[in-house]
Amino acid sequence: MKTYTLDQVTDEIVGKIGTPNRDQFEYDLQMDSIGNAIKQTRKERNLTQEELGKLIGVQKAQISKLEKNAGNVTLETVIKVFTALKAKVKFQIELTDYQSA
Repeated sequence: MKTYTLDQVTDEIVGKIGTPNRDQFEYDLQMDSIGNAIKQTRKERNLTQEELGKLIGVQKAQISKLEKNAGNVTLETVIKVFTALKAKVKFQIELTDYQSA
């Protein structure tokens, strides 16, 4: 029986790195991770969605939406949320090799 790595399976099903499908998949995965981090941190701080919303000046529905899909959120909002949760925010940017055509 042949075994496959997660990278091999992802390449086959989603697409190879650098393809539009793979880029979208990676983006969606990152946005899900941000939403999950917000929800987990909020719960660790014993806050309801409504209480967190009040801390940053938005409605409970917006916090719910953010926790489910952070894809349509601004960087400013993410920073406000994590600041209200008393969490440090660090961004890491990696530049890949760029070759012009």
